[in-house]
Amino acid sequence: MRSSNPVFSRRGFSRDNGYAGFNAAPQAGGPAVGTNPYAQNPSGQNPYANPYAANPYATDPYGPQAPARAGAMTMDDVVTRTAMTLGTVALGAVLAWALLPVSSTSYGLAVGSALVAFVLAMVQSFKRTPAPALILGYAFFEGIFLGVLSEMYNSQWSGAPFQAVLGTMAVSAASLLAYKQRWIRVTARYARIGMIIAMAFLMVMVVNLLLVAFGVAGDGGLRDFGPLGALVGVLAILIGCFFLTLDFKQIEDGITYGAPRQESWLAAFGLTMSLVWIYLEMLRLVAIFSGND
Repeated sequence: MRSSNPVFSRRGFSRDNGYAGFNAAPQAGGPAVGTNPYAQNPSGQNPYANPYAANPYATDPYGPQAPARAGAMTMDDVVTRTAMTLGTVALGAVLAWALLPVSSTSYGLAVGSALVAFVLAMVQSFKRTPAPALILGYAFFEGIFLGVLSEMYNSQWSGAPFQAVLGTMAVSAASLLAYKQRWIRVTARYARIGMIIAMAFLMVMVVNLLLVAFGVAGDGGLRDFGPLGALVGVLAILIGCFFLTLDFKQIEDGITYGAPRQESWLAAFGLTMSLVWIYLEMLRLVAIFSGND
């Protein structure tokens, strides 16, 4: 069952199995463990049964291995779709920065854009197949929100958005290096523990927001611009890195086991959400360390 939260929604992650892509395919004749939308039907088996679904992209263990089928996802597909999605985010951000002044009207437009982006992300998270129009629409409206927010931060802390972009790139590169070198091993246990921490973090942030809104906690509560806010920001960035490692694992498994090419849009969607998460937290962290100058 996929999560309804677009941030937590990851292809192959289920309540029953954890992250399905983390499991090796069972041995021939092994028991059924899940549902595989891409597995080939083994000869002589019930056409509606699928005993090879530990990996969402596993192929028939009986018979000779077939060459990579046409239309399977490749790294080039992932890079291209991710570039398109991030480029759309950048386009929305640049237009918002260039055309919208720092004003209450712009803030209202930013909030509206964020809500539209959230709705589009939710719709995509419930769909069985990726919809490029939804993903690019999400990216554009998210870009408008980021553009207005970045301009606001830049008016208070000059250069903060640029530093946040550099920080996001550095953190993302470090996460990729740690994953490629297997310093971080993305297993089902790793995914479960990380998701529990991430969900608990979001729940605490929602409670904190309500306390601030009703005046119980002042100065942003846990999200203030002091040392406590900085610690919370660092934790949030680490959670963003956790999401990135799940994205990397999803992409690696999808390419290895021949996921359909359209799955590259979901990979781009997940990477974009993770990078936006990290950028927002990095922007806030830069502002905290910049002080009130």
